Amino acid sequence: MEILDMAKEKMSKTIANLTKELSTLRAGRANPAVLDKVLVDYYGTPTPINQMANISVPEPRLLVISVWDASMLNAVEKAIQKSDIGINPANDGKVIRLVFPELTEERRKELVKQVKKKGEEAKVAIRSIRRDANEQVKKERKESLITEDDQKALEEDIQKLTDDKIKEIDNIIAEKEKEIMEV
Repeated sequence: MEILDMAKEKMSKTIANLTKELSTLRAGRANPAVLDKVLVDYYGTPTPINQMANISVPEPRLLVISVWDASMLNAVEKAIQKSDIGINPANDGKVIRLVFPELTEERRKELVKQVKKKGEEAKVAIRSIRRDANEQVKKERKESLITEDDQKALEEDIQKLTDDKIKEIDNIIAEKEKEIMEV
């Protein structure tokens, strides 16, 4: 049964990865996760902003970054400008403000396409895990480690698990799509 457990674990990690990736997409609402991929040169070490500052969301479309080491304020600002999040930081000497503009209809559609693409990539990964698990089951059958009935039962369980995970991905994608298209 460990084949099924391994497949389940790998599929769950794939879905967790998808969820994390989607959280970094900007959906018109301020979300500190958009800064997760932004690294600041902190005394020679690339450091994520959330490890060197407090990030708060005082309003739905505003992020406020309070850097603990005030001498790093300009470095944080430059790192945000260089990143691909597409928002210009406003530095008042104490904190950095990121104002998220309203998304245009065109930008929303572009984001939905990105979400669907990431969803398809996750589905491909899930199907690949299914294929690997089925191959493992066939190998165990060939080596007479399991019976033919066990093989059929395992393959059915793997398929059911795959269907459930694909449905879960569809729900995650639909939820993110709804979030992006809300005006």
